[in-house]
Amino acid sequence: MNIVFQISGGIGKCIMATAVCEAIKKQYPESKVIVISGYPEVFLNNENVQRSYGFNNLSYFYEEYIENQDVKVFAHDPYLETSHIKYEKHCIETWCELFGIKYNGELPKINLTDREKTFFGNRFVSDKPIFLIQPNGGGQSDLKYSWARDIPRVVVDAVIEEFKNDYNIVHIRRDDQLGYNFTTQVSDSFRALCVLISMSEKRLLIDSFGQHAAFSLHKPSTVCWIANKPNVFGYPINDNIVCNQFTIKPELRNSVFGKFNIGGDVIEFPYNNEDEIFNIDRIIASLKNQKNG
Repeated sequence: MNIVFQISGGIGKCIMATAVCEAIKKQYPESKVIVISGYPEVFLNNENVQRSYGFNNLSYFYEEYIENQDVKVFAHDPYLETSHIKYEKHCIETWCELFGIKYNGELPKINLTDREKTFFGNRFVSDKPIFLIQPNGGGQSDLKYSWARDIPRVVVDAVIEEFKNDYNIVHIRRDDQLGYNFTTQVSDSFRALCVLISMSEKRLLIDSFGQHAAFSLHKPSTVCWIANKPNVFGYPINDNIVCNQFTIKPELRNSVFGKFNIGGDVIEFPYNNEDEIFNIDRIIASLKNQKNG
């Protein structure tokens, strides 16, 4: 039987989907799992996935996998399920239940080959231990900073000042995102960035692809949370630092299935200023105590 698993969303969602693939394969061990997503490279070398396709490369897909064949299609979005909207369960568990798949605690995984580790690792050789930061995330936006997702600049600057002498602070960023002094800025392919994450000694991350990839590579991290919840998207090996209590009532006229727009709608901002979002000392203490994994 062919099981076609279609994923709508970003890289982090695709990394979570590797756990769903494992659960599917356990329930249907004789099946062929075929994945369609925006990031097919996430599923390379995954023993639970027969084929991984991008949305722009589906020529003859119907004839190959669906027409006149025993097939199941899993294409519903867990983000629209009640348990997800109400923050009741981890997204992976909700996803499995949505498809009628038994969830046995499967977790995301990324399989890097020795060749990838050697080839990409040569790009990131450093004379100091690597301290990896991903303070901004999400899709393309006119806004350089999202209060609902990103780490405030005052926090990032304080962390850099604290650790810049002892670490090579490597900043994963796109060209259209904020940059920071005293950092090595890196924009590379997904597989190369996974190797970089595997080489890092410390990690300060947000709820974006970096924290999912780090967990998949068994690298505990300090992860900062504002709009999203660690019980839905996070992992217990991390030090999940949740934002401080709101200091003003947010304007939620545009909210539907989520309280806040992850892009950082200005009118929804629930603080007097960005200094109130996190306790900087708490974050620095977490990083100093962080285990490398």
